[in-house]
Amino acid sequence: MTQNISQTQNLTKFAWLSIAVAVLTIGLKAGAYLVTGSVSLLSDAMESVVNLVAAVIALISLMLAAKPASSRYTFGRSKAEYFSAAVEGAMIFGAAALIIFAAVTRLASPRPVEQLGIGLAISALAALINGAAGMYLIGVGRKKRSITLEADGKHLLTDLVTSAGVIFGLLLVMLTGWQILDPIIAIVVALNILWTGLSLLRSSLAGLMDVTLPDAENDAIIDVLHEYAQPGVIAFHGLQTRQAGRIRHINVDALVPGSWTVKQGHDLAMKVESSIQSKLDDTFIVIHVEPIEDQASYDDIPEGFIPLGDEEWF
Repeated sequence: MTQNISQTQNLTKFAWLSIAVAVLTIGLKAGAYLVTGSVSLLSDAMESVVNLVAAVIALISLMLAAKPASSRYTFGRSKAEYFSAAVEGAMIFGAAALIIFAAVTRLASPRPVEQLGIGLAISALAALINGAAGMYLIGVGRKKRSITLEADGKHLLTDLVTSAGVIFGLLLVMLTGWQILDPIIAIVVALNILWTGLSLLRSSLAGLMDVTLPDAENDAIIDVLHEYAQPGVIAFHGLQTRQAGRIRHINVDALVPGSWTVKQGHDLAMKVESSIQSKLDDTFIVIHVEPIEDQASYDDIPEGFIPLGDEEWF
């Protein structure tokens, strides 16, 4: 667990990258809006403000998750990352609503945009910065299994989509002179942002609700249990799994001969743990050893468990 805490602490440096990118792009996009008066660029700048607030929340959640376990938080605070992702998802919804409001207001009171060439150049630069940082953070988040960094990266890519929509809309305005396209494109981009926010909320809520590990990871665990099982001698049942931030939690009962010594049961549990950890890192495994001959060992299977694929395992 100490190693997991250290790895989580190392993730905070990536959150600082997100904050720096957000501050830089806010300055660029605010300047572009002041030059052009485009509602699309205003919406783009608002999205970057949301990015900044979300990045700060992500940093706080990572710092909280990095704190060691205590007598009050005996399993640590790794779930703090899910709250960050949920807040980011909600903020994306808020940004989309503000964009739609600004666009509808501009539709009701049209206003010509100015100096589009400068505005497009600034927006394109901000988009490139967001795209590069977003892809990098998503890659790190997936590699380190940090939902916070992955959510932060997706948020930056959402900003990239916003910028792309804005650039496309302003190019059409330049080519056609149709000023109404500016707010219409902003509304279309806002709808896309809403979808990203929904995806983030779904993933964070799944983690908070202790959804089981992905099928491929559960299958890897079951394969290990099959390797150690011996019909009538060693069996397993009651497998439960969940993800809490970066940590995989695994619970399973091991049924062994009642004549075994405590050391024999412990040795088996350690071997099973080691084999699982060789396939899945960052795991917290609890193996409950029970006598295979005792009927009570079969009466305590939890309601929610993962089938092991063969009747003899139960």
